[in-house]
Amino acid sequence: MAYVHVRHRVKDFAAWKSVFDNAIKMRKTSGEKSYQVLQPENDPNNLVLLFEWDSLANARKFLASTELKSAMKQAGVIEEPEVYFLKEAARGKV
Repeated sequence: MAYVHVRHRVKDFAAWKSVFDNAIKMRKTSGEKSYQVLQPENDPNNLVLLFEWDSLANARKFLASTELKSAMKQAGVIEEPEVYFLKEAARGKV
């Protein structure tokens, strides 16, 4: 599987989440399989996102799309995201 890790700040989490949720069809059609939204305990507008994708090629294409850039602007993303394209190296349970 392919993964994307994104970190960025937003103006208001609730407003961002609404736009994020409304974009689910666009994300799924592009190859996104699952997501996690994480926040530091004391900073709800500082987001860490982990996405599972069907391929890194589809993830790269989506992250470069004008549709995503437009949605991010509408959602109130206030800084350039840090993005990492990742492949799984190991998995386990303890």
